[in-house]
Parts: sequence; structure tokens; C-alpha cells
Amino acid sequence: MSPMNSNPGPRLPPAGRRARTVKGRRAARPGAQFDGYLAPERPHAGAYDEMFAPDGVVRGPYRALYGSIAALDASDLTNRSQALDRAMVDQGITFSLSGQERPFPLDLVPRVIQATEWSRLERGVTQRVRALEAFLADVYGDRQILRDGVLPRRLITSCEHFHREAYGIKPPNGVRIHVSGVDLVRDEEGTFRVLEDNLRNPSGVSYVMENRRTMARVFPDLFARHRVRPVGDYASHLLRALRAAAAPNVADPMVVVLTPGVYNSAYFEHSLLARLMGVELVEGRDMFCRDNVVYLRTTEGERQVDVIYRRIDDEFLDPVHHRPDSVLGVAGILNAARAGNVVVANAVGNGVGDDKLVYTYVPEMVRYYLNEKPILPNVDTFRCWLPDEFDHVMQHADELVIKPVEGSGGYGIVFGPDASKKELDALRRKVRANRRGWIAQPVVQLSTVPSKVDDRLAPRHVDLRPFAVNDGKEIFVLPGGLTRVALPEGSLVVNSSQGGGSKDTWVLASRSSTSEQELDRPALGDVSVVDGVAAEQGPELSTSQQQQQQQQS
Repeated sequence: MSPMNSNPGPRLPPAGRRARTVKGRRAARPGAQFDGYLAPERPHAGAYDEMFAPDGVVRGPYRALYGSIAALDASDLTNRSQALDRAMVDQGITFSLSGQERPFPLDLVPRVIQATEWSRLERGVTQRVRALEAFLADVYGDRQILRDGVLPRRLITSCEHFHREAYGIKPPNGVRIHVSGVDLVRDEEGTFRVLEDNLRNPSGVSYVMENRRTMARVFPDLFARHRVRPVGDYASHLLRALRAAAAPNVADPMVVVLTPGVYNSAYFEHSLLARLMGVELVEGRDMFCRDNVVYLRTTEGERQVDVIYRRIDDEFLDPVHHRPDSVLGVAGILNAARAGNVVVANAVGNGVGDDKLVYTYVPEMVRYYLNEKPILPNVDTFRCWLPDEFDHVMQHADELVIKPVEGSGGYGIVFGPDASKKELDALRRKVRANRRGWIAQPVVQLSTVPSKVDDRLAPRHVDLRPFAVNDGKEIFVLPGGLTRVALPEGSLVVNSSQGGGSKDTWVLASRSSTSEQELDRPALGDVSVVDGVAAEQGPELSTSQQQQQQQQS
């Protein structure tokens, strides 16, 4: 895909399109870090590269960034990459992999998204959240979509995350999805597609904010040539949405963040958000329920809690209704929510909306509830519980990616082209035994972005998780979101538990727009300006982010 103008801009030097191994020339020649970048023999050579067109021309949004990086030599890249790792360790942003605590990998090359493209993604995410909000209100209410036959009733009743205990609970402002994360991938044609929805406890927004803060400290020069939209005001949008969720007769609602504790893998994020919002970070043992009202124990006595931003799974939230052995939640919290005395965000039962099989019906939800055409298409998906699609999966298992509906973190996924005959035969037996529990998708060659590998830059596959916050009046989509990168060569699995890392995601501001006031709006907490770009200066935290999970099933 080449630009249709007479000045196509910079392109990879010839050595950048054919592998070269002369180290001395890499350091001396501009752009030498890209030697071999578009080599035909690279894994998944048909993937859409976000920086370079197939003929080596640098795509428009990346031209300034390419110019800055091409001027650096191998030692510059190494030094700055090490500075990123040190900054992440200093802030306590680490995770456990194979029993070792290490800095969460932040790649030094940001991902860039132009303003017009982001506008479409923003509208698509907003549309999807609106449709899913309507679906959750319906499925825990009148269930009209089931009566009309748009969705099969057994699709809902067979879902592990459909909780009858949530039936009839109506949030004061109608919002159940206060925070959502919609995972997107870009296919071989450059089209963004939805891979899955996250409506329960989507995590990763702390990486978005800390990645930006760290990049601004280590690479202030890279920001000088871009108008990058800031991400530091996320906490202010979240706090406004949580306060708006309280009952209308509460003038000054008390909001808390409920965490499983310091051993939870996302505890860093829980504590960061609580600090930025200026609210209490609590555990289940800090609260109790009396007469359908939730109270927080404080040194000044009991205080009624109005909104709980919980980061605990449904099964552990209320031992009265779910797991009686849970010590992480608050007994009676669901009764308090039903009585209208407390709001749980995100709502209990949201998991029915992000079930991987229910996901395949979201386009129908958009048409049914909104009477609109879906802006963002799904990844093509085969539903093994349907006879015809099941037969297709059985016949073409060696060509598909087969996923467990209840799987997460990249676990349980089988890449048919890489699996042995023995593995495929075992998989077919599992699918036959539980057709509701499996879906299959074509192998999508996720788009690639340059990433540092040793002393050079190489293509690595990425996805994107934008975060949306719903306050009942409007849906705010954080400009950028979390870009996860699969660091092992050829890997299509971006999860950190499988060796993945992340990138800072830059959404470029429209040059002609005068309405983007957030460019100059300070975030919660201190803000410094680096070359005209607001850099988030949140609190220095020493607590390790990624530790062993406290909740065990």
C-alpha cells in the first residue's frame, strides 16, 4: 500500500529490506537498526506493518518518529532501553515470569495512531459499549432479545458468568459497564477488528499511564516533533463516573477501591488508581454490611460506602451468594446493591457480556438495540456449538486457532498450523465433549511494529486495548490504550504471562481541531511539561506490581 502522492516520504534504505550482518555498518549508517526489517523470510511476512508499507516507504504517522530513531546508533538504543527498564523497576512496575521478578518490558519504539483513524476506533468502541450496556440491562431484566429469538436462550443460561443473583438489580444511573477494555487487532489488510471484550475487571490502564510517564522522562526528544494526546486524566474520568453512579439522593458519595490485597497481580494498578482519585484503597475485611448498608471501618468510626470499584471476581465478592469460603469480599454486598444502598462497579454478572461465545453475537446486538451498522467488525469466528461450524472446525483444525471459551491469559489456545497430529486429535476429543466451551478463528497475522531486539529493530506483533469509561451521560475512550507486543520472534501471543511486553501508544491530535482541550488539561496529581507535552507525574510507588495471585479458585 503506497501513498498516492509525488512525495512519498522516507523509505527504508536498501539494506533495511535485505538482511545485513556487518555490525560496523549498522552503527555508522542512518537507519542501520532496521537492517533486514522487511526481509521476505521473516515470520508472518504477510502481516500489515504499521511503520512501513510493503515497498519500504514510511507511513505518514511514523515519518517524524522514523527520522528520530534512524539518527540513533546501536549504543543509543541500548542505553535508552536500559534506562526504561531502570525507570520501571524504580517505580515498582515488575512482574513474575518463571519465578523471577523482572521489569515489565516496555519497548522503546512507541506505536503511533493518526487522529482520523483514532476517531473511527473511538466511535466503534463507544458503539460497542452502548450495545453491551443495553444487552446487560435486558438479560438481567425483561430478556426481550431472547424472546425475539435474536440470541438463543441456552446461550445465556449455559454461560458460566451469567449470575441469576444479579437479576433485577438496577443501577441508579443505568450503568453496569463503568470501565471496559475492548481488545483490537489489525489484520493483514490493515483493518482493525475486535478480538474480545472485557467487561468485568479489565486491567492494564496503569501501564498506559506509567508507560507514558516513563517515555516522557527517558525520550523527551521524541515528543518534540509530535502532538501526542495525553493519557494522565484517566483517573479524573473514572472518579467522575464512579461518583455519578451513586444514588441520586447522595450529595457527596463515598467511593472506595476494593482490592484482593498486596498479593494480587494487579495490586499496583489498584493502589495507583486509588491514589490518583484520592479515595480509600480497601480490602474486604475493612468493610461490613448491616441492614443492607455497607460500612467502612475507620479510625473515626463507621462510614457508609456508596460506590465500590471492585477489583475482585464475582465468585469472591459476596460469600452469601457465591463462594462461602471467600474472605476477600463482603457478606451481604449484593443485598445492599439490590436495596439501592451501594453501587458495585463493574456490576455483578457482566461476564455474560464478554463470554467468548456471546462475543460472536455482539454485531447482532448493535443492530437490535441501536439500529446501527457495526463500526468495528469482529474477527471471523466459528462457533463449535453450531453443527455446521463444528464440522468445519473438525475438518480444518490444522488451519485454525482454537480457543477455550473460558480461557484467559493466552492459556489453552491451540494454533492448528503449529500443532502435531497427536495434539490435534486430543483437541478434537475435547471439543466434541464440550462444544459450548470452544470457538475457532482463522490465524490472524496481527500487525507488526518495530521493536528492539538485541542491537537492532525487528517487527513484532501487537494488539491494542482501548479503555472506555461510562458516566451515564457520555462514554470517554482514553486516547491510546494499552498496546501489548509479542516479543518472541514469530509469536502471536501478546500476554505478559507468555513473554509479552507493551508499548507506549501515541494518538496524534488533529492539527485543524480546536476542540481538543484535553491537550492542555492537567491530570490528577502533579504534571510537568517536557517539550510541550504534558507528562504525568504520579506518585513514586515501590510496591511490586506482579506478584502471586491471592484469589485461588
